[in-house]
Amino acid sequence: MKQQVIDTKTISGSTGEADECLFEYLHAEIVNYVLSLSLDTKEGKEDLSRLEWMGFSVGYKIIERLTREWSRFKDELDMIKFICTDFWCSLYHKQIDNLRTNHHGVYVLQDNSFRLLDKVGTSNTKQYLPESPRLLAFTCGLLRGSLANLGIVSTVTAETSALPSCKFHVQVQRI
Repeated sequence: MKQQVIDTKTISGSTGEADECLFEYLHAEIVNYVLSLSLDTKEGKEDLSRLEWMGFSVGYKIIERLTREWSRFKDELDMIKFICTDFWCSLYHKQIDNLRTNHHGVYVLQDNSFRLLDKVGTSNTKQYLPESPRLLAFTCGLLRGSLANLGIVSTVTAETSALPSCKFHVQVQRI
């Protein structure tokens, strides 16, 4: 029997609705699971460190696969640009909308329609704004883990002022 050749370029470029739906559902269940295990609910603060650590380990592993056939990056800015384009596209099917830096180790990555916040609410309402850190902790870990694998030790925080837009602040720790 003759083997059938499938053009993977056309398949990898398309995004299936089922894949996106499964990713969003899995993310929501991971958040719910971690929050149910959270014991530190004093004064309304939740312990999101476990969720961030899960994202860190996933980001660390994903970047290994994505950079397997890439040559070494020239500098820190090239690594951040790779995160904003190829890494972000592989996870969220779009590039980061805006990248800003002060050239002293601080980077701000802005996504105007972040996929995991897209269905939470519209920009007209601030009802779900306090819930956004729960949904962004995993992604902060993804960014920190991917940068760690590239050799950049950093602190990543997220900020939302209007849904579904968010900013990720990356502070590189100089050694």
